[in-house]
Amino acid sequence: MQVALHDCHSSPRRGCSPTGTTESGMSKNLDNRNHDGEIGQKHGATPIGVLRKIYGQGFAAGYPPTDQLSAAFSYLNETALSQLRRDFKTGHLGHKITNASS
Repeated sequence: MQVALHDCHSSPRRGCSPTGTTESGMSKNLDNRNHDGEIGQKHGATPIGVLRKIYGQGFAAGYPPTDQLSAAFSYLNETALSQLRRDFKTGHLGHKITNASS
């Protein structure tokens, strides 16, 4: 008995990349990278200590509070990235940083 395996490259949409992600997944990753770049440009100088006031003491664990977001950004876990992306997309990140810096 033969079992048909799903091969995304033979499907009409041919929506998989070599890593197995779909086009919509790739689009989402590209969108996140675009937002990450914008977050880094606009808020990269924000001290980790300020972001911990917003997101809790576990944010960017292992980094001193005086380090800037730009130093830790590429090492943030998915939870921290999701929080930053969500607040950035909704337009709240700048306000939260301003309020936490006061």
